[in-house]
Amino acid sequence: MNLQAAKIPTTIITGFLGAGKTTLVRHILENAGGRRLAVIVNEFGSRGVDGEILQNCGLENCPETDIVELANGCLCCTVADDFVPTIEALMDRPNPPEYILIETSGLALPKPLIKAFGWPSIRSRLTVDGVIAVVDGPAVAAGRFADDPEDVARQRAADSSLDHDNPLAEVYEDQIRAADLVVLNKTDLMDAETLKRVTGMIQDSLPRAVKLVTATDGKLDLDVLLGLAVAAEDDLAARPSHHDAEDGEHEHDDFESFVVRVPELNAPEGLLTRLAAAVAAHDVLRVKGFLAVRAKPLRLEIQGVGSRFRQNFTRAWALDEVRDGHLVVIGRSGMDRAGIEAMIAG
Repeated sequence: MNLQAAKIPTTIITGFLGAGKTTLVRHILENAGGRRLAVIVNEFGSRGVDGEILQNCGLENCPETDIVELANGCLCCTVADDFVPTIEALMDRPNPPEYILIETSGLALPKPLIKAFGWPSIRSRLTVDGVIAVVDGPAVAAGRFADDPEDVARQRAADSSLDHDNPLAEVYEDQIRAADLVVLNKTDLMDAETLKRVTGMIQDSLPRAVKLVTATDGKLDLDVLLGLAVAAEDDLAARPSHHDAEDGEHEHDDFESFVVRVPELNAPEGLLTRLAAAVAAHDVLRVKGFLAVRAKPLRLEIQGVGSRFRQNFTRAWALDEVRDGHLVVIGRSGMDRAGIEAMIAG
């Protein structure tokens, strides 16, 4: 018997904040073709949004009980405490999944998670089918993950001994360097020249030959996304990380998040204008959450990456549910929380 074939394939989906990981996962669930799936979603912050989005998608092949949310931490840093027990609980069910998807936090490093598949209790039962890195094309084009030369020069002028690093660039580069497949997402927001430039930038950052595909809203054939069969846990050396010297250990002191409560709105337009202003003024990386709009029976989902915001009415409010909104704000450490909250409140 082929032991590798007997293992349950698992796909790790990584990518920076707002790249479109949850949208890609939902696309896979909606087109699973009868596969019995389980999903593990990890989020940065005390309140999850992405897991709730998936749990409410109402898909028969992936019921709510098969979507496990691990919030308030980085899965790559809590392998023993969170990941291993979660995986073991899934595998010990009477009817275990045929396939597992893991959506990491946008600030997570994938390599320590891949290494966890070498643990004896996991290695005999699962394999990493592949690591998919979802990339926000417009964010790369805008230089979100590149150093500002003037800023670096100012830091070095102030302290010549300073060992400059860019935590955004390091996380982004670790994510794509671990990948077996790069999905260059949001191509509908780029012209042909920008798409070509961004494609070249990504390929120049890859340590090895990795397939790169383009997508809008993560819509790709599942034959492209699943069935890579690379056994990534056996190929760690080909996936260099900025944190290899620390054996994958890293701090999240560079980033922080908080939740803003938003009372029921008469209309969302004013809030969206204030959000855009707050993001621009305070260099917020990510905003996401749900809002209540008066006279609307459905909950409004808000997704913001930089200056780009999307809104969509999703599920109905439950009869016993408080029609209260909340937004998760994620950014670099030292954000002016009071100032951001004041701008959002108006």
